[in-house]
Amino acid sequence: MTEARLEATFQALRELLVPFVSQLELEADDAAEYSLDTPHIQSNRKRLFFGAVRQASRYVSYHLMPVYTDPDLLDGISPQLRKRMQGKSCFNLREPDRELIDELRELTASAFERYREKGYLEPRPLT
Repeated sequence: MTEARLEATFQALRELLVPFVSQLELEADDAAEYSLDTPHIQSNRKRLFFGAVRQASRYVSYHLMPVYTDPDLLDGISPQLRKRMQGKSCFNLREPDRELIDELRELTASAFERYREKGYLEPRPLT
């Protein structure tokens, strides 16, 4: 696996989360990790995790917490995407597969809307 291919995969997956940064909290943004939390504070006084992209040595992980809390979001995903699942809310890719990335884009939008419906994305007060 070439480093360039992993970097391209990381960037393609990162771009799936970027449109949501204005309504979420940016927790990490560097060459190996891009992570977003919701503004919702949980009972443990921490923000609710939304999603992240993390580059490892052999693959890039795309984490999407709403599919863990609401597994019905995964109903109808392709067998190809399901095959790349690790655990309940993580997808590992080794290359920027356009079909899988497009499917993850749709899944991410659905996940964001689900969190909105649950009230985890309250409008932010003006500062």
